[in-house]
Amino acid sequence: MSEFQTVLDAVLPVFGLVGVGLLIRKLNWLTAEADASLLRVNINLLLPCLIFDATLGNAALSQWRNLLLAPTVGFATVVLGIVCALAARPLHGLREPRAGRTFAMTVSIYNYKFVPIPLAVLLFDKETIGVLFVMVVGVETALWTLGVMLLSPQRGGANWRQILNPPLAAILLTLVLNVAGWDAHVPKVGLTAAHWLGQCAIPTALLLVGAMLADDLKAFHPAAGGRVMIVAAGLRLGLLPFLFILAAKYLPATIELKRVLVLQAAMPAAIFPIAMARHYGGDVRLAMRVVFATSLAGLVTIPLWIRWGLQMVGGL
Repeated sequence: MSEFQTVLDAVLPVFGLVGVGLLIRKLNWLTAEADASLLRVNINLLLPCLIFDATLGNAALSQWRNLLLAPTVGFATVVLGIVCALAARPLHGLREPRAGRTFAMTVSIYNYKFVPIPLAVLLFDKETIGVLFVMVVGVETALWTLGVMLLSPQRGGANWRQILNPPLAAILLTLVLNVAGWDAHVPKVGLTAAHWLGQCAIPTALLLVGAMLADDLKAFHPAAGGRVMIVAAGLRLGLLPFLFILAAKYLPATIELKRVLVLQAAMPAAIFPIAMARHYGGDVRLAMRVVFATSLAGLVTIPLWIRWGLQMVGGL
């Protein structure tokens, strides 16, 4: 019971901050006009600082298994999600191709960053957090290649500019510094500034997630897609976590990567595919139904999957 309580204590503050974001949007303290600016600051400054703080001098990132296997596993988990979602067509009954592609993309992209990062900070050590960021590279590559091609097959190409972003630059920079042995020569003032700024990344992102959810609630009509939501929750929070955790148990991975894979296994569908569906011509309301169904059910399933998964891999 103590292990479950540990996981629950880590999960509740994350959803609590999302709830605060929803509240401050309703109170108009965080306006929609401020979202784009705050999001740019988070992605281009705060998140790279968090990555720099977590990966510089990280002993786990001196192991080639983590450097090569982590992004490969990140990419493969998205592929697995797409395959399972496409195979579930007889279950969800979506006949229109655009809807089926949106379902597959939304189910396959789990909340790989803004929820698991604070959970990793609360549950694990710096080494595990660093491996999580390296795994994210694989997930983001899949998102901006396979995800874009699923939503908009007529474009036929990947959005490489989105892959080559400041967080990836921060990961590559710190890996170069680590390999070259220059991490010890970074000025203390820079380390302190990066640490302070990095500590702002998670709460800022969670507040933004809550605020954006508040906006999407207005157009959300769950009664229209009950079957789709049940199938999405069954895949994203049932079948896929089980497969992820089996992979974590049997892959020749480090304990840090096994922990990260367990965290990612428990995650609901990511919120960002809603915005991607808008931009690339997908079914926005269907994406919203998948996100809301898995997020609500995730309040119950996340601590259960994390507890069981960590017991399976011996990672807590």
